[in-house]
Amino acid sequence: MSPIKELTANKLKVRIYETRLQMGADAAKDACKKIKELLLKQGFVNIIFAAAPSQNEFLASLAQEEGVDWSRVNAFHMDEYVGLERNAPQRFARFLKEKIFSKVSFNEVHYINGSADDTGMECRRYSNLLKQYPADIVCIGIGENTHIAFNDPHTADFNDPLVVKEVTLDTVSREQQVHDGCFATIEDVPTSAITLTVPALFSAESIYCIVPGNKKADAVYHTLNSEVKAHYPSTVLRKHSNATLYLDQDSAKNL
Repeated sequence: MSPIKELTANKLKVRIYETRLQMGADAAKDACKKIKELLLKQGFVNIIFAAAPSQNEFLASLAQEEGVDWSRVNAFHMDEYVGLERNAPQRFARFLKEKIFSKVSFNEVHYINGSADDTGMECRRYSNLLKQYPADIVCIGIGENTHIAFNDPHTADFNDPLVVKEVTLDTVSREQQVHDGCFATIEDVPTSAITLTVPALFSAESIYCIVPGNKKADAVYHTLNSEVKAHYPSTVLRKHSNATLYLDQDSAKNL
């Protein structure tokens, strides 16, 4: 499962694979290696997960990796829609529960409540949890508009004083949810979400960024080639000291 090509963009390591399956499997292997290393020197590891179809191969491989003491791992997720019904299939909490949180025996799983009566209070609650359990690892994707988590170009702030906040979603982000098959029409997609901020994600020791597919090719190009600024939120990954971007041939086609 060796990459067919490797390169760097500033500090960001980039690995390109022939298939999505190979990409996901290798990213999972690298992430598990890091978890094991961290558990040798600390009692628990805190991981933040992204919820999106782009993560399917990675999460499936992660759940099958052997030798990880998941009972010493705490899990978080990085965003959630505001206002969906609690049992809505599109909720990110439900996606992650199906794909990974129910597959291995974590010490604790902390969910964002997008149905909270007071969204501001929920943001503060989750912020406090993340301060109590500082992230060691972030497993992330990149949106079609280069968003990371739900930090769209119009709301991303590389120096955000907040850890978690409510944001309005731009049209491209909402259209992506239709492209991904999560919603039938853009009218069905919520207009706001709770998201971890860029500094909250960037604070982790290691970032594993998994980005397959044709529809992400432009975003990947900007991530690696455009000026590092909030207009292209994912460009900030190039400044992280230990981040790796995993691509397949489709998402890397413009490089």
